[in-house]
Amino acid sequence: MTTTCPSGQHSHHDVYAAQCPCRALLDLLANKWSALAIGALEDGPQRFGELRRRLQGVSPKVLTQTLRRLEDFGILDRTVYPAVPLHVEYALTSLGQSAAIPLNALRSWVEENLDHTFRPEPAAS
Repeated sequence: MTTTCPSGQHSHHDVYAAQCPCRALLDLLANKWSALAIGALEDGPQRFGELRRRLQGVSPKVLTQTLRRLEDFGILDRTVYPAVPLHVEYALTSLGQSAAIPLNALRSWVEENLDHTFRPEPAAS
């Protein structure tokens, strides 16, 4: 489906065009923490703490920023349950579920092919 680009810079969305607003979505989905958060949510809704434990190495600040951006783009929903303490769950929207398919394939490809890549040697101390 071809969509008219709201920037008026070209007749359709084109990630190669510098002014196309679709680049912001590409940037979000190409981000490591976004791709991992989407993957973690494929199994169903999760609380912040569960996501943080699953995404080893992410700081609370970065995870919060990532989840907010994903919510802003409509990739996930944040549901607040009135309880003491407050209960918040994150879940993929249908748009997020559709993004999870190619991201899952990419994560699988990385795991299967890492040993075939050429990695630079660690810098000497």
